[in-house]
Amino acid sequence: MNRTIVLCLVTVLVLSFIPACRQPERQRLAKTAKGANLLTVDFQQSQTLRYKFVSSRDTEVIMQEASKTEQGKATTYSERMEMVVAYTPVDVDPYSFTTIKAKCESINVSRNPTAGGRNDAARNFAGKSFTIRVTAAGKIDDRGELRALMEEVAEKAFRTSTGYGRIKEPDMVCDFLATQWFLWDAVSSIDNPADGVSVGDSWKSQLSVPTPMIMHKARDVVYKLEEVRQSDKGQVAVITSSYSLSKDSPSGWPVPYSGRFRLSGPFGLYDRYRVSGLQGTGTELFNIDAGRIEQSEQDYEMNMTATLPLPSVRIKINMKQKLSMQLLEN
Repeated sequence: MNRTIVLCLVTVLVLSFIPACRQPERQRLAKTAKGANLLTVDFQQSQTLRYKFVSSRDTEVIMQEASKTEQGKATTYSERMEMVVAYTPVDVDPYSFTTIKAKCESINVSRNPTAGGRNDAARNFAGKSFTIRVTAAGKIDDRGELRALMEEVAEKAFRTSTGYGRIKEPDMVCDFLATQWFLWDAVSSIDNPADGVSVGDSWKSQLSVPTPMIMHKARDVVYKLEEVRQSDKGQVAVITSSYSLSKDSPSGWPVPYSGRFRLSGPFGLYDRYRVSGLQGTGTELFNIDAGRIEQSEQDYEMNMTATLPLPSVRIKINMKQKLSMQLLEN
């Protein structure tokens, strides 16, 4: 065979092989040998993903005389935080860590009654950035900058001048923590990610519980892969979650506020908070082919009791919380 023809054939074969080698890792390894689904987080160099986060909370306080059994007077306090965070991979290694720069592009906080809402410390996240390192399994390896930023912003929740010691205004810094500290938790908490998960499989984790008072509570979470559906953007894993009250919170979680202080507002008047129950559910849509969360919703209720200096008054507190995450079109 003519040498020129041989060289041409080799060139054609090599060129045809290169595109296959350049296919994204997840497209070639979307299934394990046993047919289970590999849920891994995928990043493309410099490709920015924007998400809208919403955290809303209605806290109903019911006060009644201890000698009466009928429902007492109820007051509801509402809080809402909306923000957009952009995530840009700055150093991508699909076989190791990916470094991501996250920037809070906008944030808005509202509160009803409005006391403290206008100057909510969480507003100071606007325009701020932090970097995190993430594995393909979705595990965040380095949260140092995120922790430092939360502590910096949380300090702004305290009144600058008072003759009554340190007083903290209402804020939603812990709601910011609940959205950013636990990114990709449904994927990263899978026990053996290399084995994949099949429809019907379940696994466990823990998530935080932001509250208008300082409580450091956690939720036990049971995730379950309900189904894998086909969409115009690829295969989507439907992951449901159910919540219950944890006995304790992991020691590694951040505590944004430091030192001794008092709370302003109604939740600073009550004492001896006791949680009697927590229950709720959630759903996450995870695009297996793209390796990213498309949307996530969490909805739960926590029931509490508290005391006042007045011994004849009983206080019941019902807190309804919603957290959501939505991928935005760039």
